[in-house]
Amino acid sequence: MLGCCLWGSAPPTPTGERKGAGWLELLLLLLLILSGWVLTQQPVGCPALCECSKGNRTVECINKNLTKVPPDLPHYVQSLFLMGNRISNLSSRSFLSQPLLELSNLNLSGNRLELVEAEAFARLPNLKQLDLSDSSLLWVSPMAFGNTSSPLEELKLSNSLYNYSFVTILAELLQRGTLQNLKRLDLSNNNLVYLPPGVFSRLPNLQQLDLHNNSLVSLHNVSFGGLHQLQHFDLGNNALKRLRNNTLLQFRSLPWLTSLVLSHNTWVCDCGIEDLANWLKESDQVEAKDALMCSDPEEKRNSSLVALDISDLNCPETADDQTQLQTSYVFLGIVLALIGVIFLLVLYLNRKGIKKWMYNIRDACRDHMEGYHYRYEINADPRLTHLSSNSDV
Repeated sequence: MLGCCLWGSAPPTPTGERKGAGWLELLLLLLLILSGWVLTQQPVGCPALCECSKGNRTVECINKNLTKVPPDLPHYVQSLFLMGNRISNLSSRSFLSQPLLELSNLNLSGNRLELVEAEAFARLPNLKQLDLSDSSLLWVSPMAFGNTSSPLEELKLSNSLYNYSFVTILAELLQRGTLQNLKRLDLSNNNLVYLPPGVFSRLPNLQQLDLHNNSLVSLHNVSFGGLHQLQHFDLGNNALKRLRNNTLLQFRSLPWLTSLVLSHNTWVCDCGIEDLANWLKESDQVEAKDALMCSDPEEKRNSSLVALDISDLNCPETADDQTQLQTSYVFLGIVLALIGVIFLLVLYLNRKGIKKWMYNIRDACRDHMEGYHYRYEINADPRLTHLSSNSDV
């Protein structure tokens, strides 16, 4: 019995102590469950005023009156939404708190952003989508994405420029050569009047280009020849009056362009529209081409460009007047040069006679001047006055 008491079991415990230990264990378990729930609702490292979801890998800080990019963003974030804040400047230190190696989607629309400094996005090595719409950009550094090629595929700049004159600053960024992976570019709603030459020359992989709802009057000096991957091009709601033949040839040379939007432009149906009207009849690149209508002159208003009868425009014969004029200038130059050569040849062959003739003229002039001088001396001397009246020099 004594062995059993020593080795078989522990001494009996009072009932009150067992109940107290049970309640303590239950309380600890509830605390662990509650703390786990709190951690799932507010992940560690989520900035104040932001909502973070580790499962969706997103951070949302929308309409929070933020003046800068929140520091200490969680490292797992892939999509960062900062819409509707008051962030006006992006510098190379904006994303310096810790490397955001997985960030691929950055939305800064509606911030009235003014300045984007050099290397502002250089520390985002996987950035694929960037939205800077509804800004007031005064300056975008050509070095905003650094020196190396950026992985960016989509850039939204709708209603983003302070005014249309700042398109030259944007052109410097696009021509830098760091956005060669760009596939989608949105420049709509910027009141653009013109496009700088070569603005799209360094975007070889661009597939979608949106320029709708601007004020473009002409595409005369713009080159689209390098956009070999372009599939969709929106030029709707602009102020285009006509498209010249060199622009149409560029469109025709783009092998993947199947969706060209030209609707709601102010087409002037005079003799200058002939190239466009003929091209529309044979092209299958233009969307809803039957809906393209003339805006001027009055008698052609609301007439379909596709159905336009060029003979009704009373245009002169389409001979190449400029070529003819250039040919006439060349012919005139040849004739004048030939006349000059003949004249010089005649002078050369008659050089001796011309020389003798010039000597005779010189002697005659000299004799005349001597006689004039002698007569002047007689008239000037009172003592020789009677000679002047009685002799003819």
